[in-house]
Amino acid sequence: MPNDILLIAGLVAPVLVLTLLRINAVMVFLSLCLGEVLVHYVAGNANSLLTMFAPHLSAAMQSILQVIILLTPVVLTSVFMLFSVYGKLRTLLNILPAAGVGSLGVLLAVPLLPAGTRFAIQSGPLWAQLSKLQALIVGVSAIIGLLFLWSQRHTLGSHGE
Repeated sequence: MPNDILLIAGLVAPVLVLTLLRINAVMVFLSLCLGEVLVHYVAGNANSLLTMFAPHLSAAMQSILQVIILLTPVVLTSVFMLFSVYGKLRTLLNILPAAGVGSLGVLLAVPLLPAGTRFAIQSGPLWAQLSKLQALIVGVSAIIGLLFLWSQRHTLGSHGE
């Protein structure tokens, strides 16, 4: 049960933070995707480099490094995009991509956690349901993100006139 609470917090916290601080969730979603690309292509080299300088680096520290690499673009984008969503309607609509950020973030971060924490979370029923919905979460979040980006195209052009 405590692991389910941790999982629920991981799903809900991004929605609350992105909505209350009016951070453009689509940009954060894209930053999360960039973080996954960095983990896939860069984290192995970073772990090798750290192992060369610190040969007794634990597996848990390597996992934490991967989570840091995943979340660094998200944190930086969030800081740069503070209060970038204007209007009540856009703030409410921002909840949809924010939910995608929370869901995808959990799906990407949990497998990178240290083994004990990862197995504890993945053994719960909530994780089983979430992993079954993985393709739906990624697909719907990507479509919502594209729709929001396309809808911003018109408003971005009108500010310069």
